[in-house]
Formats: sequence, C-alpha cells, structure tokens
Amino acid sequence: MAEAATFQPGTGAVPATLVELSVSCRKLIDADVFSKSDPMCVLFVQDARKAWKESGRTEIVWNNLNPDFVHKFVMQYYFEQAQKLKFEIYDVDSASADLKKHDFLGRFECSLGEIVSANRLVKNLIDPYAEGGPKKKSGSIAITAEELSSCKEQATMQFCAHKLDKKDFFGKSDPFLTLNRCNEDGSFTIVHRTEVIKKTLNPTWKPLVIPVRSLCNGDHDRSIKIECYDWDADGGHDFIGEFTTSLRELSRGRIEQNKYECISPKKKAKKGNKYKNSGVVELMSCQIAKVYTFLDYIRGGTRLHCTFAVDFTASNGDPKTPTSLHYMNPYRPNPYATAVRAVGDIIQDYDTDKLFPALGFGARLPPDGIVSHEFALNGNPNNPYCHGVQGVLDSYHKTLHSVQLYGPTNFAPVVNHVASFAQTSQQGADYFILLIITDGIITDMPQTTEAIVKAASLPMSIIIIGVGDADFDAMEVLDGDDVRLSSRGRYAERDIVQFVPLRDFLGRNGEDPQSVQARLAKEVLEEIPDQFLSYMQRHNVKPKPPLERRLTITSVSSLPVSQQ
Repeated sequence: MAEAATFQPGTGAVPATLVELSVSCRKLIDADVFSKSDPMCVLFVQDARKAWKESGRTEIVWNNLNPDFVHKFVMQYYFEQAQKLKFEIYDVDSASADLKKHDFLGRFECSLGEIVSANRLVKNLIDPYAEGGPKKKSGSIAITAEELSSCKEQATMQFCAHKLDKKDFFGKSDPFLTLNRCNEDGSFTIVHRTEVIKKTLNPTWKPLVIPVRSLCNGDHDRSIKIECYDWDADGGHDFIGEFTTSLRELSRGRIEQNKYECISPKKKAKKGNKYKNSGVVELMSCQIAKVYTFLDYIRGGTRLHCTFAVDFTASNGDPKTPTSLHYMNPYRPNPYATAVRAVGDIIQDYDTDKLFPALGFGARLPPDGIVSHEFALNGNPNNPYCHGVQGVLDSYHKTLHSVQLYGPTNFAPVVNHVASFAQTSQQGADYFILLIITDGIITDMPQTTEAIVKAASLPMSIIIIGVGDADFDAMEVLDGDDVRLSSRGRYAERDIVQFVPLRDFLGRNGEDPQSVQARLAKEVLEEIPDQFLSYMQRHNVKPKPPLERRLTITSVSSLPVSQQ
C-alpha cells in the first residue's frame, strides 16, 4: 500500500488513507425453499461508545450462494485507531429496509487494520444464533482492501459482441459482461456488471459509466479482465469466455485492436487447436473525462443560496391549540421550528452574512385580508432577509400572531419565485435551494408539477419536509425517485426534489430535539451534492480554480416579493 497521507501542521487534519473494501462470499446457507438465497452484505462500524452503527449495504445478488458484490465500502483508515467492523450477510426476502424482516445468514467481525495488513482476508462466517451445540458455520467471506487514488476521471464505454456460444438448450444465450479490476496481489475483483440481453448471440449492451478509480485505481496500464456469461434464473450463470485489456488500450476507441476474442480456457484445453474462440467482444466507444467534486465547485467560488418557505394554511390547525402543527409549546419546538432549525443550523455555518430570505404561503395578510402564496415572513416584501436561523424563527413566530391561517396550499408561487433567480444565473456561479415545510395537503398539483419540471433545467434543488400525519402521496410523486416527474408531455431533466416526512424522525421516546434535528438534517441534505453535480455535469459547467478564501454559502440576491 502507498504511504498514508502526511499530517499538515496547523490544519487540524489527522493522517488518514481512503480505503476501498470489496466483499465476496462462498458456500452461504441456502435459506430459501424453492430457490437459492438472495444475499446482501451489511457493514457496521463500532463507535466510541462500543455501539454498532450501520455504515452501508451492498446490492442484492439474486439466487446465488457464492456472491461477488459489486458495491464497495469506502472508509477512512487511521493507523492509530482500532476501527472495529462487522459484516453481516442476509438473505433478502422482501423490499423492507428492516433487517429483521430478512433471514440472517452469518457474520464476521474484525478490525480495519486486519484487512489492510492482509490485503485479502478470508474467514468463516459464524451464525451466533444457531440453536444448540457449537456455533454453526455459514460459509466464508473474503474482504479485499485497496488504497484509493485521488483520480477524478470517469470512463464511459459501450460494448457489443458477435457470434457468442449458444448456451441455452431451447434458445440462444442471455449474455452479460462483468468488468474486473486487477488487485495488487494479482487477483481480480468485480467492479461492474452490465445488464442482461435476452435471447441473442449478438448483443449490444447499453453504455456503462464507471469511475476510473474503481476500474483501475487511476492506473491506465493495470489489467482489466472482462468476462462474458449466459444468465440463468437460478443464479448458476454459464461462463462463455474472457479476455484481458487495459484502460489505455480501451481509450484508443473503436479500432481493430479493441476487438477481443472471448476465450474459454476449459474449451481451449479440451479442443486444442480446433478451438478458435467463444465469440468476439468489440468496443464500440470509450471516452474518459475528468469528474469534479462538489467541493471543487465550492472552492472555485460557486455560491449556494437557501430560501425557506413555510405553510400557513388552515389545515395545520389553530396555532393557539396544542393539537396544531404551529402550536408554540414552551418546552419543545413545534414541527416547523424543528425543520427550520435542522436545515438552517447546517447551512448557516457556511454563510458569511447569515442572511436568509424566508417566505410564507397560504395565509390572509393584514390589513386587507388578501390571501398570499408568496409573502415575506419579516413583513418586508422588498427585503425578505432574516438574520440567521434565529431570525427566520423569530419572523415565523411573529407571523403566526399577525396572519390568519387560510388556504389553499399552493407550492407553485414559491417554486417559481426561487426559479426566477436561478434563471438569471446558469453559468455555475450560483446554486439555489428551496426548503418547503408543509402539512402536505397540496392543492395546485398540476401547476407545481409544471414549475418543478421547468426548474429541473436550472441550478436549483427543492427540499420538502412534510409535517403531521397527512397523506403525503402527492409529495412522493413530486420526489420523482420511482417515476420521473412530467408535465404536459415534458419530463424533468433531472431529479431535484427530496421529500422527507418529519414523523419518521419523531418516533423515539425521550429523544432530545437536537438529536431529532441532526438526523433530519442528514436525511434532507444528503442528496444536495449529487443534485448539484448533476446540473453542472449536464450543462458542462466546470469549476473555476480554487479561491484563496474560506468556503461560503450566501443568501439570494434581493428582489421584491410579490403579494398575491
């Protein structure tokens, strides 16, 4: 392994190495009656209090007792710390995220140091819950560690094949490819698996995108083994053939040298000189591009702007009654205050002037009682800024005493309000975040859908936090995780909405508000960097060179807020 990063005096940085862990298992317990197990690996990390915290999960490998997981676990390795890890293998039985709903197949505990020192650690899995007698062996687990380079390149490739071997008795073959990286000890680790093309000996696979760091750890001359298989429903995929190449060769594009004979060593040994190949795999295209990180843009001066939008509709209940979502409990913040504090406390740490525009919607405003879906919480339509998160909360509390909760619940005005700023700044200098806090009974779904579809092509993200126990089906539709949002035949260019119901974070008895806010903030903010990068990459916006200044997040430029 390469040397660990050196300590830089005065920075407070701790020497650390970024390590990638690859996991495979052999001879797992078959927990299914009519098929093989569908294994998934879950990694837990022991914290300072000796408690196990889930760190990540691999993909599910269907019908397979000998899985090679493509998903990797990336961790910081500290030489001076005892980093305890636990790997648990489950047979997945449903779509539930609750591990108790799946069959436990076995576990293995070790330290990250053990894996790093061994490079490839192979151990038996143990089932501690086996009834009676000695602990039951549950197969084995192999964990490979490799230090990651700082390579920021990404490869986009497409392959096709010709005249592959026919493996199915009553049909042709259902071929797919696996890409395998050569490890430091000469072994190979799977890093990508293509889709399956059914019933063909001449497949063309979809373009695949893979980080160069994953493919060859930044070394363009490192061997890459590509294997071709015929997919079988029972998990016993038939091997067709393989070949080796390198990224340097592939980067030359569609040339004669990038047509590869797919060789089956067993068939070659058996048939000798009569064996030619089991088909030909051809590279159709290969492009390598530099990939920039979220911090690359922030260091280059991109400014993030956050606007708060609070629901003041009557469906929230009378603020004077304890059952209201706006009720001012003297001992505990209400759901709206909890959401504002959770997100605001993270954002304001990176804000030099700590000024945030805050809007309200769905209320009748004094003195004439006109209903507005886009009004300034501080009462100043020409300058809706609030000083820090506390300023947003103070304006929110003041507004509760001065407006009448009314309706309907329209999102489109506040979405279009922030989109109007994003429209004027699309060159990478600014990115806009809209936080909507609502009880979820939306009444302008067609208009909101259209507004979001239009905003998806702008440098903008929308966070929706649902409070209360309302039906949030409409919010899930806006989130667009399962089905991409569309309006009048136009599909959203990218997913820009993250919806989180607050009730999912309020179920722990006795939990203090700060813990609730911390968990909520992590959930609602974790998609922002990826959404940010999706805009920059799609619009080919590159970061400027790093600025010699501290990182900042500033408030949106001032424009009047119209009252409707």
